[in-house]
Amino acid sequence: MSSSAEFPVVPAVEGPIRSRRGIKWPRFLPVVTLVALILIIGGLRPLFFSGYSLQELATAAGPLILLACGEFAVVLLGGIDLSIGQISALGTVLLAIWLGHAPGALVVVAVVAILGGMGGLNGVVMSVAKIPSFITTLGTLGLWTGVALVISGETSVPVNDMGPLNWFASYTGGVPNDFIVAIVAAAVFGFCLQSLPGGRLGMYAVGRAESAALMSGMRVGRIRVAAFTISGLFAGLAAIELTALYASGDPQSAASLLLPAIAAVVVGGNAITGGVGSVTRAVIGASIVTVVDGGIGIVGINPYSEQILYGVLLIVTAGLTLDRSHLHVVK
Repeated sequence: MSSSAEFPVVPAVEGPIRSRRGIKWPRFLPVVTLVALILIIGGLRPLFFSGYSLQELATAAGPLILLACGEFAVVLLGGIDLSIGQISALGTVLLAIWLGHAPGALVVVAVVAILGGMGGLNGVVMSVAKIPSFITTLGTLGLWTGVALVISGETSVPVNDMGPLNWFASYTGGVPNDFIVAIVAAAVFGFCLQSLPGGRLGMYAVGRAESAALMSGMRVGRIRVAAFTISGLFAGLAAIELTALYASGDPQSAASLLLPAIAAVVVGGNAITGGVGSVTRAVIGASIVTVVDGGIGIVGINPYSEQILYGVLLIVTAGLTLDRSHLHVVK
């Protein structure tokens, strides 16, 4: 469209999220939660504040921040991407197989591009076949799981040439490079969302009022494909970091990636119904999940309770951030 006046102007919403029942999710609550968790865990185990522990937390946060940003791109439209974890897992397998057989830089760029295309495929299927995102991505989750298992022989694949990935597993000024890449990528994505028409007047508008966006002539299908492509690209960046950190490709790592990524988006205060939130909130949510994950091990809690905690956090925070004005019937 040639003029922004033709778009339904829906600003990026950053303030408290309210439901019809008056429940409020203040903008600062995720930050307070993060600080409180750090202080509580640090108080119980002062070792938590050691340089080594903080470096380990930052290293673990890198891939999760990237996956949370990718998931947020889809959640912002009111959808969900259940395949992002498996797309990233498949990317680690492709990197492990191809590195050493082709120029490293070419392999890295190719894998990120391919995974971006896999994400975009979800958007194409949704737009053309009119299948909800939950069903579409559940189907592609199974599809890419099968592909990853077949090409890997159902086992982890060691990386033959770590040369192109060594930088991602090293440090700059004591800060893990994978964390730096994640923060920079998140900042670029956040800037584009707030500054470019496709974000501020596109993705936010579709998330807040898709029917109005359609009636205004906005190409909702293209915006949806773009959002899922962004999700795939972030999955590709996460695959690079995961491969660098573990020196292998794991076709079955998706189970440990998906729930934390979704939890990070919601715990950060982004509305699961779409149209409300920011990349900053997704990053804060990923930080909360990382601190909880690391804190469980340091404090000595049974690690299996982590999944219980994720489930509780998802239900509670989804209830607080849900925009019930978009829901006439709950199924």
